[in-house]
Amino acid sequence: MDRVIEKKTWNTKRILTIAGITGIVLLIGGSIYFTSGKSKLDVDTERITISEVKKGPFQEFIPVNGVVMPLTTIYLDATDGGRVEEKYVEDGAILKKGDPILKLANTDLELNLANEETAVYANQTQMQISHTQVQSATINKLNSMADVDVAFKEAERIYKLDKDLYAKKAIGSQEYQTAVNQYNYQLSRKRLAQKILEQDTVMVKQQESQTREQYVQMKNTLNLLREKVNLLTVRSPRDGQLTNFDAEIGQNKNKGEHLGQLDVLSGFKVRVGIEEHYLSRIFTGLKGHFDFAGKTYNLVIKKVFSSVIAGTGQFNVDMAFIGETPTGIRKGQTLQVYLNLSEQTTALLLPRGGFFQQTGGNWIFKVSADGKKAYKVDIQINRQSPDYFELTSGLQPGDKVITSSYETYGDIQELILKK
Repeated sequence: MDRVIEKKTWNTKRILTIAGITGIVLLIGGSIYFTSGKSKLDVDTERITISEVKKGPFQEFIPVNGVVMPLTTIYLDATDGGRVEEKYVEDGAILKKGDPILKLANTDLELNLANEETAVYANQTQMQISHTQVQSATINKLNSMADVDVAFKEAERIYKLDKDLYAKKAIGSQEYQTAVNQYNYQLSRKRLAQKILEQDTVMVKQQESQTREQYVQMKNTLNLLREKVNLLTVRSPRDGQLTNFDAEIGQNKNKGEHLGQLDVLSGFKVRVGIEEHYLSRIFTGLKGHFDFAGKTYNLVIKKVFSSVIAGTGQFNVDMAFIGETPTGIRKGQTLQVYLNLSEQTTALLLPRGGFFQQTGGNWIFKVSADGKKAYKVDIQINRQSPDYFELTSGLQPGDKVITSSYETYGDIQELILKK
């Protein structure tokens, strides 16, 4: 007799089909999940840096390198060219004001001096001869004036006498008229002689003044040439140390050529190089500080060189010490100076870290309250210092964030923190 065979509900074929469909669904779901920005990554907390956001004093400053320089440097240049004849000191010598450094020989300049001395002496001799001649001519004119004056007085005496006699009818009109004519003649002669003497006096004064001016000019030229010849012996203008001295006996130096420099040992300044993109923010009066031998010393900008040094992308500033100068500091020593770009304020502080290279300061991984994961949050950064960023939004005091590098995270949206 036939019997009914029950059909199996879960056979092997059906189970495999359902498993395949489930696998495909899971694969598609996983793909959607991981491409929808919800990707996660396990991270060992010992390999990352977790920092806390806090409020505190903030001052924007930049670290820059400075070089210690003498407060005053005097450049020594050749006022006139010449051959190095004598060399009295070597580079690095400590000099007193007036100490000779080197002597140049310039035969053309020395010949010009000799010619000018001869011309001045000749002009002086000619002045003396001219003065003697003028004096002699003046004496002759004075003698002539004396003769004219005597003749006038005699004519005047006769005229007055004859006038009185003519009035008394003691002499005739012819004799009286002769006395009148003689008197008028001597009077005109006297006036003419006086005028000539006055003009001669004025002319003599003008001539003497012109001669003196010419002589003074020649003397000034002579003194200038003497000074130029004296300057062929280069001397120390002040007490100090000779540096960058480059000269050898027999070497020719051109006019204006740099011979060396004198560092006046009265104090120091610090010359600092700053990146050119800070140029608009740098001005005299900005302050900075540096550490030396366990102490902190303060500086202030006294001079800004606004031109950018070719090939460096930097410009220089000179900074002066505020208060005491460090003991033991030396010329040429390099210092790391922290230059303040702002006044100190209270701000929300985010410690600096490698995360900035990947995020540009636009976002950061914030650690959850339970410390088990970290997720992306948008932030805004304003100013920065070597230690901190100034936060303006996105985080609150007490928040903890990951500040180490994000280089291996790619597009991961969430970090699972494992201890």
